[in-house]
Amino acid sequence: MFYRVMDRQPLLVENEKEIRFLLEINPTFDTLLQRFLDHVLLDKGLSSNTYKAYQNDIKRFLEFLQERKIIDISKCQAKDIRELIAILNDFGLESASLARNLTSIRMFYRYLLSEDYLEKDPTENIEIPKQQQKLPTVLDINEIEKLFEQPDITQLRGIRDKAMLELMYATGIRVSELTNLNLSNIIDEEGVIRVLGKGSKERLIPVGKKAIDAVRKYCTVVRIHLGKRNLGGDTLFLSMRGRPLTRIAVWKILKDYAKEAKILKNVSPHTLRHSFATHLLEGGADLRAVQEMLGHADIATTQIYTHLDREYLKEIIQTFHPREQEPLI
Repeated sequence: MFYRVMDRQPLLVENEKEIRFLLEINPTFDTLLQRFLDHVLLDKGLSSNTYKAYQNDIKRFLEFLQERKIIDISKCQAKDIRELIAILNDFGLESASLARNLTSIRMFYRYLLSEDYLEKDPTENIEIPKQQQKLPTVLDINEIEKLFEQPDITQLRGIRDKAMLELMYATGIRVSELTNLNLSNIIDEEGVIRVLGKGSKERLIPVGKKAIDAVRKYCTVVRIHLGKRNLGGDTLFLSMRGRPLTRIAVWKILKDYAKEAKILKNVSPHTLRHSFATHLLEGGADLRAVQEMLGHADIATTQIYTHLDREYLKEIIQTFHPREQEPLI
């Protein structure tokens, strides 16, 4: 769909990555962009998703500058960057996305400074938009049980889907990590899986008996047949046509089962990851151990789950502590 905001004329599609200003970047800008992307790819060791985020953010920024008739990167001022952030805010981007856009632009300018393209960084006095911390959607134990009852394990598809659900909830892996798992990543005899996470960092995650049994059954009953076409290579989870499952396919499978289970929450693959972490912490697990299993580089990222735990404890106090009870008269 098209929108016009004053003289701005950006193109907005449903996805924020598709917000584009209607000019293609000039060759000079394109060269700077490609050199920056080479830098972050080779020197930073970023994941493909982070790389694409930088690419989208900086390309949109350069398109915006050119649309403002700024064709020399050194002529960009702080007010121009603030205006871009304001426009993106007008289009409904959440504070986390606004902060990421500004971080991308700041990284771009730091690269230009390090390569002596510029002498001044216009982003240095721009504050990152405050992020409203949202508590993640979490399923309770009863909802988990209802969800896991939905796959029809008398059918090949149901056996596969049950194995996926069990493994995601048992390990807290991201959907991208799930779809990238290979048969060789399952260390059956030790009850662990080897996961390649963000930044190509490898971690070992212990897997409970239910999940291991579900994956073993899938491999021996289902995957052995799906893999005969040799379309999926060593990939663990395959479509019923024998091709590697995509993240979108996993997302749809989970959505369908949540609907069948009559779960009213907005369920996604990340919901199982959140539920995994929250249930461990509520059960008394050490925060550092949960951080390690989730693959968080910074423990502050994991601490969002302790907010949920505190909310639960607060509810207990308000319900059962004698000082919190309503008087009987």
